[in-house]
Amino acid sequence: MNPDEDGGKRTVHATVVKVLTHRRDDRGMRLEEFTSRCVRAGEVHELVTTDQADSPPESRIDRVGFLGFAEIQGAGVIDRGDEVWVDGRLAGTVLGFDSCHFPNHYNVLIAVDDLVTGPDLGLRPETPLCFRQVSADVRAAGPVGARS
Repeated sequence: MNPDEDGGKRTVHATVVKVLTHRRDDRGMRLEEFTSRCVRAGEVHELVTTDQADSPPESRIDRVGFLGFAEIQGAGVIDRGDEVWVDGRLAGTVLGFDSCHFPNHYNVLIAVDDLVTGPDLGLRPETPLCFRQVSADVRAAGPVGARS
C-alpha cells in the first residue's frame, strides 16, 4: 500500500456471527501479497489474530488466535494497516489476508501484541466491529504489534 495513493474511504462495519475460542502455533496460513480486499454486504469473513506483525507478504503465519466470523454490513475496502475496533475498543490492525478458504471466506489477519481469541475480547454473537482507515502518520508507524 502506498500512502501517497490512498484517499479517504468509508469505515467497513461488521457484526460477529460466530465466536471462536482456540489458538494454534502451527497454522500455516500464508500472508497474501495483496494489500487490500474488497468486501460486499452480507459476506462473512474469519478474523484471526497474530503476533507475527513483522512478517512480509508471502510469509507463513503459524501463531494465531481465532476471534470468530463476522458479517460485513456494507460494501467497502479493507486495507493492510486499518484499525480493527471491536465494540468500541481497538483490537489491533489488519496485517493482511490469507485466502486458503476463498471463495468461501478470507481469513483477515490482525496484528496484535499478544494472541487473543474471541472470549479474550468478550466477543459474543451480534458484537459490532469495524475496520477503520488511520491517518498517514499512524500508517507510517506500522501495525500495532510492530510499534514500540
